[in-house]
This record gives sequence, C-alpha cells and structure tokens, in this order.
Amino acid sequence: MNLKIDNLGKQYKQDFWGLRDFSLEIGPGILGLLGPNGAGKSTLMRMLATITRPTEGDIFWDGANMIKSPDRLRAVLGYLPQDFGVYPNLNAIEFLQYMAAIKGLDGKQARQRIDELLQVVNLAESARRPLGGYSGGMKQRVGIAQALLNDPQLLIVDEPTVGLDPEERVRFRNLLSDLAGERIVILSTHIVSDVEAIATHIVLIHQGRLLREAAPEELLAALEQKVWEWTVPSDELPGLKSKFIISGTIRRSDGVQVRVVSQQQPETNAVNVLPNLEDAYLFFIGGQR
Repeated sequence: MNLKIDNLGKQYKQDFWGLRDFSLEIGPGILGLLGPNGAGKSTLMRMLATITRPTEGDIFWDGANMIKSPDRLRAVLGYLPQDFGVYPNLNAIEFLQYMAAIKGLDGKQARQRIDELLQVVNLAESARRPLGGYSGGMKQRVGIAQALLNDPQLLIVDEPTVGLDPEERVRFRNLLSDLAGERIVILSTHIVSDVEAIATHIVLIHQGRLLREAAPEELLAALEQKVWEWTVPSDELPGLKSKFIISGTIRRSDGVQVRVVSQQQPETNAVNVLPNLEDAYLFFIGGQR
C-alpha cells in the first residue's frame, strides 16, 4: 500500500499557485498535514480525493497513475471534506444508505456495514433521529461513517475537528487512531494538538510548498535547547512578542510566564524546557514568515 505524490501543482490564476512542486511518498499510518489557513492543505486533499485535477504533476497509487485512471483510487478511498453537509430530514441510517448506494454497495452489504459503523462511531442509539437535530460532533461522526462505508485503504479527513468541543475532539482523534491499522490516514488541520496526539508522521506545508517532512520525534529533536521559559512583568510582554516567537503564556501572581522558541538564550534568567510539537510548528512556520 503506497501513495506517491510527484511534483504536484495546482494553478488558480496566472500568478497564483495553490500548490507547487509538492512531492511526497506515504505508507500505512496517520500522516498529519500541518499548516496555517491558506497554506494549500485543502487544495492537496481535493486533488488526492480525485475531486480537483492538478495543473501539473502526478499521483500514484501502488504504482498506477491516478491522474489518468482515477477510478482505481476512488474504489479504495474514503473522504471527509472540510465542509461536510448532511440532509437534515434524513436520519443516520437513511443518509448512510443513500451514500452506500452512491458508492455502489449492494443492499445486504450496505445494511451490514452501516450497522457496524454506527457502533464504531457510537451513534447506534441515535441512528433514527433526524440529522438536523444532531450536534456538530455527531454530524462529524456521521461524516466519518460515510467515509468508511467502503472500508477504504486511503482515508482523507480535512479539518475534521474544527468547531467541536474538547470532549468531541478527543473522541474523534481516538476514533481515527483506532482506524489507522493497515490503512493510510491523512489528517489535514491547523490544530497542532490533534496531530500531536495521533500522527505517526508529519508534513509541514506553507504557501503551497512542502516545508518539512519528519516523524514527530525528529521535529522535537530539532528543537532541543531552543525552547525557553521565564517570568516577566505584564507590561514587557508586547515588546517580547515583537522580538521572539512566543508559543505560550501563563498569567501568574508575579507576572507572566512566557514560553519562547529561540536559537539563543533570550534572557539571562530564561531556562531551557522540553519542546512540544506546537513549538516546532511555530519555529519552522515562523522562520518562513
């Protein structure tokens, strides 16, 4: 099972590329695609989902060119787009039956698969309620169920936890982690904690280009001795923000504890602390800015 992206690019206007010179090879596991809004994540996802045709480059699934023959990839693809809509008057079973028919599943196979997935996404007890009355998290779970109807080998989820409350986000991340196994899961987001929790590999994307590709441990190792903490008076904080990459602040009775990413010790009383993935993200993306 192998997905290869070769010099992929998408041009929207004569002078604007949403993605350019993007090459990557992906195997089983969870790939976290991280980047700021507008970095090109959704453009890449839509091309991998065979919805948008690239301007240049190729996509290969197990050696076969998917630009020329997209149906082979579509047969093993599950996709949850960023803007996932439901029919509010249908219940979860009716909606999933409709989606199963679109995917070409026969009736008996679809019914069995839908029953299984409603258990997986913890919606069995709410399955006959109209979708219009579902919470945002419940609708997202319906979305992941429809993406899994054909038991895909490639699962793509684009900004799946935006708008979810913390409990729903944790539940959704755990679900994706459980689903990974022997399939490729691509999680596109700008929420670093979602990637930090479950990704086995991380890609940073900025202004339509691949900035860095590494395992989480490699990104953290690159930040060793570059993350600092110390406490400053509140009125000094604006000045620090103009000089350093600040990855966190905590209000205390004696001032503000600041967390800074810097190649050099920023202040004489600053002490080194262990880096986290958000530090690494801000360091590499901030360096480009």
